[in-house]
Amino acid sequence: MTAHERVAQLVEIFPEVYPGAHCELDYKNPLQLLIATILSAQCTDKRVNMVTPALFKKYPKATDYAKAAPAELESAIRSTGFFRSKTKSIRAATSTIVKKFGGRVPETMEELRELPGVGRKTANVVLGNAFGKNEGIVVDTHVARLSQRLGLTKQKEPEKIERDLMKLVLREHWTNWSHWLIWHGRRRCFARKPDCSRCEIFRLCPSGKIFLRTGEARKSE
Repeated sequence: MTAHERVAQLVEIFPEVYPGAHCELDYKNPLQLLIATILSAQCTDKRVNMVTPALFKKYPKATDYAKAAPAELESAIRSTGFFRSKTKSIRAATSTIVKKFGGRVPETMEELRELPGVGRKTANVVLGNAFGKNEGIVVDTHVARLSQRLGLTKQKEPEKIERDLMKLVLREHWTNWSHWLIWHGRRRCFARKPDCSRCEIFRLCPSGKIFLRTGEARKSE
């Protein structure tokens, strides 16, 4: 089975397995999603979602973040980790939003990439989920891991993985594709011990039988 054929079948199966797949960061507007995505670096969505309700209430607009005292913002996001660098990124990004984009989060890849601390992954998250634009595929640790296990790429770098996936997945599915792989990675295809015996896409996974064999071998040792 070719990679194209595998993807075509996965696109049919994943919506049945995860009909409600979506971005698991809580947000109500593009600015909130941008901030939450910056906070999610090296942090779980669950932890970010614990921090953002109070944060969003205290800082409802881009100008609020841009003018925030660094120490106060650091305190508010401390539990997400790397709070000093995240504070710098948030203040710099929102300052640019205020000065260059009239306080509104821009809606293009090129403009989003102009924001300090915003890379392609963050821009893809915002564009796909806040604006409904399929400009690329979000490649986080789950998407990278599953893409390799499914035989869709041999690349290790996120942007190279993204390029391989964009050749295989129809553009209309780019945003959902990330959701499907992230959900499957969190619920079934774990990093250390993938649950291959109960995997809904086992027959389409070149790695599944290998994991099962090595798992059985360990049990018999």
